[in-house]
Amino acid sequence: MTIMPQQFQQQRQETSRSADEEQTAASVDAQQNEDFDVLDSVLDDIASTLETSAEDYVSSFVQKGGE
Repeated sequence: MTIMPQQFQQQRQETSRSADEEQTAASVDAQQNEDFDVLDSVLDDIASTLETSAEDYVSSFVQKGGE
């Protein structure tokens, strides 16, 4: 089988696309990990706030005197 110059160029472009796709996938994974870290931080902050002032938080929703 003889590979023509056009076929070689096309194969080479497909290889570079694969590398570009891998780089994009790695970038997306890194961004998702960063987003998860930020979300975890926010949830931890909310949980610690509720732990320290849970009674005040719950009592703010309790009706007083038939309200």
